[in-house]
Amino acid sequence: MTQTNYDVVIVGGAAVGSAIAYFLTHDLGFGGTIAVIERDPSYTHASTTLSAASIRQQFSTPENIRMSTFGVTFIKGLRERFGADADIGFREGGYLLLASEAGAVIAYENHDVQIKEKADIALLRPEEITQRFPWLNTDGVVLGTFGRTGEGWFDSHALLTLLRQAARARGAHYVHDEVTALSRTGERMTGVTLRSGQSIGCGTLVIAAGPQAGDVAAMAGVALPVEPRKRCVFVVNCRTPLPRMPLIVDTSGVWIRPEGQTFICGISPEAANDPRADGDFTLDESIFHDVVWPALAERIPAMEAIKLMRGWAGHYDYNTLDQNSVIGPHPQIGDLLFANGFSGHGLQQAPATGRAIAELITH
Repeated sequence: MTQTNYDVVIVGGAAVGSAIAYFLTHDLGFGGTIAVIERDPSYTHASTTLSAASIRQQFSTPENIRMSTFGVTFIKGLRERFGADADIGFREGGYLLLASEAGAVIAYENHDVQIKEKADIALLRPEEITQRFPWLNTDGVVLGTFGRTGEGWFDSHALLTLLRQAARARGAHYVHDEVTALSRTGERMTGVTLRSGQSIGCGTLVIAAGPQAGDVAAMAGVALPVEPRKRCVFVVNCRTPLPRMPLIVDTSGVWIRPEGQTFICGISPEAANDPRADGDFTLDESIFHDVVWPALAERIPAMEAIKLMRGWAGHYDYNTLDQNSVIGPHPQIGDLLFANGFSGHGLQQAPATGRAIAELITH
């Protein structure tokens, strides 16, 4: 039987929730108790494990750049934190964002922000792109921005396992259950009710529930503009070698990156065709055949002959306001903290978010 009161209750135990638990348990100023409520301990449908597991500094705001920069530092320092065997297979292959004439002004503006934040991002003319990646067609490309260091991809399962195990080893209690109600007295959160019928009291409540964060917040009478949106990832095979391929984002919005001997790819749908996705994890192969494949064949001629091998669908914790994260305390309910709305950036920004929330609680 789970104890009935904790100093901190975290709703959601994937990358963000487990990073919060990790940093709390490793902060010498925190001596309290922690419960992490996770309804899916296998993480079968978690955004963490169904993501493309990538990290970049190519953002338009300093805050996002700084959070992901900390994420890179965290990843590169795993052995110091977790031991000599800690390895999440980080591949520092870079991001290459391609811009057409219509997108060039924004690309230049973003690059200025990135350079001010000391991100290692190069501006490449089409001929420079061709020199680096001769298998890539630059028709319609005015420029590219390329992350020379600090960008790439990794094993999301491995990172989550490290965070969870380290938090549990320091006393964080993971509870396999689902939150069905939040208890609130005026401007103070007092606890949660679980589907099993158990009630758990809390001193501080952290909502780190990914795509379901908006629904959880609503249980406390709080409006949080976060909801699940479906994204499909396709696994393809290409017989032609494509040496040193980075993660490429085409002018069309289609993205692709290496994954071992294969490649994964996808695209975010148009806003008008991007509804809330409650419980929908069906892979829509028509997106690949109608949108992704034609764009890839145009940009990388060798991919005219690719073969779709398999794929999956996962959910973004989509912030309908501005697609950026909501981090920190509610303005009226000080012991209710948010770590939500990353809109596809949650895994790479989990370490920074975990540290931020832990420090807010402790210090």
